[in-house]
Amino acid sequence: MRWFATLAAMFACTPVFAAESGADVNFHLVPHPVGWIALTLFVLAYVAVIFEERIHIAKSKPVMLAAALIWGMIAWKTGAAAGDATLTRQAFETMFLEYAEIFFFLVVAMTYVTAMGERGVFEALRSQLTRRGFSYRSLFWITGLLAFLLSPVLDNMTTALVMSAVILAVGAGNARFITLAMINLVVAANAGGAWSAFGDITTLMVWQANKAQFFDFFRLFFPAVVNWLIPALIMSFALPGGRPAGANGHSRIKHGGISICLTFALTIAITVVGRQWLGMPAAYGMLTGLALLNLVASRIDYRQRHYALAQGVEEQGYSIFRIIANAEWDTLLFFYGVFACVGGLAALGYLELASHELYGNLGPTTANAAMGVLSSVVDNIPIMFAVIKMNPPMDGAQWLLITLTAGVGGSLLSVGSAAGVALMGAARGQYTFMSHLRWSWAIALGYVASIALHLWMAAALFGG
Repeated sequence: MRWFATLAAMFACTPVFAAESGADVNFHLVPHPVGWIALTLFVLAYVAVIFEERIHIAKSKPVMLAAALIWGMIAWKTGAAAGDATLTRQAFETMFLEYAEIFFFLVVAMTYVTAMGERGVFEALRSQLTRRGFSYRSLFWITGLLAFLLSPVLDNMTTALVMSAVILAVGAGNARFITLAMINLVVAANAGGAWSAFGDITTLMVWQANKAQFFDFFRLFFPAVVNWLIPALIMSFALPGGRPAGANGHSRIKHGGISICLTFALTIAITVVGRQWLGMPAAYGMLTGLALLNLVASRIDYRQRHYALAQGVEEQGYSIFRIIANAEWDTLLFFYGVFACVGGLAALGYLELASHELYGNLGPTTANAAMGVLSSVVDNIPIMFAVIKMNPPMDGAQWLLITLTAGVGGSLLSVGSAAGVALMGAARGQYTFMSHLRWSWAIALGYVASIALHLWMAAALFGG
């Protein structure tokens, strides 16, 4: 929900589309009225996304409508000029296939996360932490560390929300602790997601595009640690002393919760093996995992029905398909709109122009660092998709650099990542844009240090 860089992302848009296949088409329509209208539609759609809460229109609607109009105009223009819209259709199908792979990956991941939440896995974790009687300082570091370690597997928003429940539960009445701990959560969750192919949509996109292999992302571990630790250390000096009052109550994981967690781990293993050694897309492994989850769900359903029958009560049963129905469909369709809009602008020729201006004139290191800062204003997904479509001539170290900067750059502002936006809603005024902005200088130090460490490691350790 950031609109200034919306414009930058717009002007940073052109594809690596060549003319031999629909996957690589550049119609060179940037100076044509169709090109300007398409760019305007994308800007207007993203402005609507930014003001989603004020205009009460789900963020998926404007970008999906803009995508439909952009591709419709491209098809009309190319069909009218050449009498054949085959290249446009092929370009759209290629873009849609890229989205479909991401879509099915996310649907399965969201289903697992929702299933673990329904079985009480996250509530049990929250309960354990709140009952231990940790000090404010200990809770600050524990929640940050857990966010850093969980976000490579869960998405950063889910991780941040789970940990924020702990902070709000134990820090009630201590506004300073809640503010600092929330900022720490955002930075840790975003940094943790940067060093795993599963940690963020952007890392998944880089992996899917074969710009980096699964184990290559682990080279970002230490830069990500530095990105989190530097602001965390600085903020820790401002933490209040003492410890919160201990919380009562104990939450247990429901039957099947541990099995679902283990099946999720197996699903990740299948996905990695399928991608790295069998050459299959990541969606193959995730959908295999969905089949395994259905088997676990059948066992949970059988036990619940058997127990309900013994108690003489009616039981609705346990179904994975009901859990899938509760997925973040607005978010999933928003991703489609973004993919389609950026893909359309790429076919018009904007990304090739942006690639020349950014990566040709500034050089990859400066351009990648700037794109990371841009991601604190605009969502990192269109930025990463635009860079992949630009396909600038970069080595593996530079592709990992844009992965790092796009992942952690959003921490600079509270609106720069899904985790920050979600926590502003959860904290109800105790964590705000301005409270985050007061510590942006510390976060920026971590951002610069993580880039410097990555570049040094690439040159000194990996020969990049």
